[in-house]
Amino acid sequence: MVTKRPTIDDVAREAGVSKGTVSAVLNERDSVSDITRQRVLAVISQLNYRPSDRRGRGRGRRNGSIGVLIREIDNPFYSEVLAGVRAYAADHDYTVLMVSSEGDFQEEQRALDLLQDMNVDGMILYPVLNEETDLSPLFDLRRRNLPFVLLESIYGLNANLIGVDNAAASGRAVEHLISLGHTRIVHFAGPPYSMHGKERIDGLYRAFSASHIAFTDEAIVPTGAHMEDGYRVGLEYFGSRSEAERPTAVTCFNDMVAIGLCRALAELGLRVPEDVSVVGYDNLPMLDYLSVPLTSIAVPKFEIGEQAARMLLDQIGSTGPRAAQRVHFEAELVIRGSTRPLVERPPHEVELHTSPAQPQNGRRQVVGG
Repeated sequence: MVTKRPTIDDVAREAGVSKGTVSAVLNERDSVSDITRQRVLAVISQLNYRPSDRRGRGRGRRNGSIGVLIREIDNPFYSEVLAGVRAYAADHDYTVLMVSSEGDFQEEQRALDLLQDMNVDGMILYPVLNEETDLSPLFDLRRRNLPFVLLESIYGLNANLIGVDNAAASGRAVEHLISLGHTRIVHFAGPPYSMHGKERIDGLYRAFSASHIAFTDEAIVPTGAHMEDGYRVGLEYFGSRSEAERPTAVTCFNDMVAIGLCRALAELGLRVPEDVSVVGYDNLPMLDYLSVPLTSIAVPKFEIGEQAARMLLDQIGSTGPRAAQRVHFEAELVIRGSTRPLVERPPHEVELHTSPAQPQNGRRQVVGG
């Protein structure tokens, strides 16, 4: 039996108001009292009503559309997530529209407005989270019953979420370096607008706490999310330290930062991994093709996008209220040529907690996950 989708007439009848009053509530007009507004909003939530006449309707569109808001247009990580979104959406006759905030909160607000103006049926979001963040636009999406899925958690917002245990994965990278004998380890941290960056720092802290290495603030090097960030900070940081002062290993917010750092190290005459071991994050496809293949945390990017699209379309097609869902994927450490033991170990010594090696060009194995 197919359940009929609730209409504005159903909302008006259930709330005991006119259709015009419901419309006024949806459009945030001041002509409605607070008591009536709250009653109408409660009915909208109860019936899972979503306006069918939002801006842009009536233009002959037969298929649906969903919007994807990312943070960095030049990061290949997002293209792989987007590929997963598009694969699932295309199978269900949905078009995908992508916009980027470039880590700017005001630009994010403009992007959200644009997607709503383009009449998308739902959104997949990597939100900007910094000192300027105002969560009211996201709560407004909830109020309007516009379906959305977060790809990064927001404290206090109960919404559909697809995530990765960043702290555990980041800690795994640090544990790998410690097992190789490194004690002078730093983290080239991500931008302040990313909750993922904070979670990866937390993983570093946990790994240090579980070892004999003391954690200090100097272990965190503010960097960013782009190759030029890793390159710039790498030149400044390593160029200003003597051999005795510099770290022997670095974990990075993502692979882009790690690639930039590796170039900076080369220009400074430092070899990877002989002088500095480097670990990235995301496991981009290009890593096997670098002159020194990069050890990295593998995130199932395509699968994350695919699952986000599935969750969103399920929400769009729902005819009743649904509890928020949370799905977490596992990440794993892929060991390549950019990390090595600080002191060569006897052949019989092996790293703890490793799975059987999965050779690729004779230089790769997967740990954990």
